[in-house]
Amino acid sequence: MKPVWIIDDDKSIRWVLEKTLAREQIPFKSFASASEALSQLDLGVEPPQVLVSDIRMPGESGLDLLKQVKERFPSLPVIIMTAYSDLDSAVAAFQGGAFEYMPKPFDVDQAMELIRRAIDESSHQVGASAEIGLVPEILGQAPAMQEVFRAIGRLSQSNATVMITGESGSGKELVARAVHRHSLRSDKPFIAINTAAIPRDLLESELFGHERGAFTGAAAQRRGRFEQAEGGTLFLDEIGDMPAELQTRLLRVLSDGNYYRVDGHSPIKANVRIIAATHQNLETRVKEGLFREDLFHRLNVIRLRLPSLRERGEDVPILARHFLQKSAHDLGVEAKRFSDAALSHLASLDFPGNVRQLENICHWLTVMAPGQQVDLADLPAELRDSPQLSLDVDWESALAQEVDRLLAGNDGQVHEKLTNSFERVLINRALAHTGGRRIEAALALGIGRNTITRKIQELGLGAGRGNDAEQAPE
Repeated sequence: MKPVWIIDDDKSIRWVLEKTLAREQIPFKSFASASEALSQLDLGVEPPQVLVSDIRMPGESGLDLLKQVKERFPSLPVIIMTAYSDLDSAVAAFQGGAFEYMPKPFDVDQAMELIRRAIDESSHQVGASAEIGLVPEILGQAPAMQEVFRAIGRLSQSNATVMITGESGSGKELVARAVHRHSLRSDKPFIAINTAAIPRDLLESELFGHERGAFTGAAAQRRGRFEQAEGGTLFLDEIGDMPAELQTRLLRVLSDGNYYRVDGHSPIKANVRIIAATHQNLETRVKEGLFREDLFHRLNVIRLRLPSLRERGEDVPILARHFLQKSAHDLGVEAKRFSDAALSHLASLDFPGNVRQLENICHWLTVMAPGQQVDLADLPAELRDSPQLSLDVDWESALAQEVDRLLAGNDGQVHEKLTNSFERVLINRALAHTGGRRIEAALALGIGRNTITRKIQELGLGAGRGNDAEQAPE
């Protein structure tokens, strides 16, 4: 069996992977830099069975290594690791042909499972490498966000229609822009339209344009959003609110590839990629007769579910710091910083307005907080008081109402849904309280380490950041 190669300038990372591979009786070789590994290949040494490399290292980067290795050994599975869990890193890794992208710190059991899968399966062929931007467009270390990053990376060589679902304020347009930016159409326009924000009698003209004299006030021919997006991407936000008559016209465009301006007689060929988004449950709207089933299936080719912020509590600190920096840059002032207490408190909140709400809070703090350090007392009063207010709520009565609602639906999964929701809240809060350290979170909850690890995997929660023994250091 050929060895697994480990390339990382961090000695502790190499040690963790070496120990794990040795325990699994898998041969390995370790290198402290990309140049060391490449020199071995230049000497004619047989290539490894799997290559595991960090991205950011002195000298040549992991992406440089990935590119050179893929040119010489296209089928070699390469797993890219990084402590900088951002979208550009994930996309660049996949576009460079990486087998998988693994953010640090990682659970060694999951890393081992990934290496075994890389040994057993052939590598993905994803295309040429991409340049990493200095500022990530989307941030997130939670597993749910890493899945979004991976999906965007895999979509980078596809023109498939995409449906993005998620709560209001969760960042659906950001994801749509990222899909476009990392697509084959990136040099063409990205045009966005919120179908719920435009009166229905104007929406048809907005989408498809109109001829001169088509209606009162149409003094000149007007190009619609489809024409403006020619060759690029058209983002249809809040597609669930599109009027029925427009749904029919959109379906015809997706089916035939042609459309007409309002009062037009010559068909126009549509060369546009459609990305749709909604906060609504379209399956339910189809059942209620409010959304065309055939249009739903046309749009629902690739679905990306964007998690709410309360599902990715471990991302709150990194997002909050980022938004403080962004607000300071936009306003031309010195950036403030959060105290540990303020960050811990923010991480414990639900944020019904999701990422947009957190961004607005950080902008408010940049303007209103008196000092350079944002303490708990500097947060808006409604945020400071929210935990105390929650104690006054009769949560058992609220739970009883939710049980009654679900029982009325008669779906037979009431116990599973509520149990999963309960455990998800418990573990998310405990991880936020301990800064992502699972062993401490398990002790605080009074459950075993193996139990919390299993629940994190079952519920799709983040492992958080910390120095537990079963996690590799950064």
